[in-house]
Formats: sequence, structure tokens, C-alpha cells
Amino acid sequence: MNEALLLQKGQAVLALQPFSVLIGAELRALSPGHCELHVPASEKIRQQNGFVHGGVVSYAADNALTYAGGTMLDWAVVTSEFKINYVRPAIGERLIARAHAVYAGKSQAVCRCDVFMLTGGEEKLCAVAQGTIARLATKDSPE
Repeated sequence: MNEALLLQKGQAVLALQPFSVLIGAELRALSPGHCELHVPASEKIRQQNGFVHGGVVSYAADNALTYAGGTMLDWAVVTSEFKINYVRPAIGERLIARAHAVYAGKSQAVCRCDVFMLTGGEEKLCAVAQGTIARLATKDSPE
């Protein structure tokens, strides 16, 4: 599948996720083993100190990781393990989560993600994540 069709398919999947729609998430780039997901930093997703809530930062990393892994495992996937390190408060205009597959086998992919905040045209790293993405069993699989 070419990258334009892959991105269209990914955007269609994102549109089926109510929480992604609620927070205005946008899939900006998708290619085999790579993903870039954006979330506008609206007031609705900020915590009491004005930072984007850590749960939303985590969402962006998790979803980007899952997309990166899903492109390597034929889409029917879930996150089976996930870790995130917050390195600075998420202050700015837009979250940008960039993920890539580090390893992809038949049943799982290990992916990494850097999450940035865009502020005045400058990106600042706010979180680093890693996760294991697992292929879902289908009716034809032995599991």
C-alpha cells in the first residue's frame, strides 16, 4: 500500500476513535513503521497549572506507538506494554508525537516515541515513550 493510501486508512481508523475525535487528534504522517500524530493544546485538555494533562500526552504517545507498530503487523493490534517518561511540562500550542518501530516480528513490534510541544514554531521534547504492540488474534489464528 502506498503512503498516501496508508495515511488515508490511518485517518479513517482515527475518526472511529471517539476520544481521538473529542480532543481533535490528527494523523499527519504514516508510513511503514513510522507515525506522526498531532493534538492541538486546547483549554479542554489542560490541567490546573496550564500544562497539557499527562494523560493526553500519554494518549498521544500510545496512539502513535500503536500506529507505527500496526503498520508492521497488518493493523489489527493493541498495546500490550507501555512506558512513558515525562521530561518537561507540556506547555505550548500543539503536541506532536513521532513514533517508529524498532523491531517487528510476526506477532509483536517494539516501538519508541518522542512527544514534543510546538511553541512559537519551536519543538521542545516533553516525553519519551516505548511500547510493545501485539497483533490481535483472529478467528483464523491458533490463539
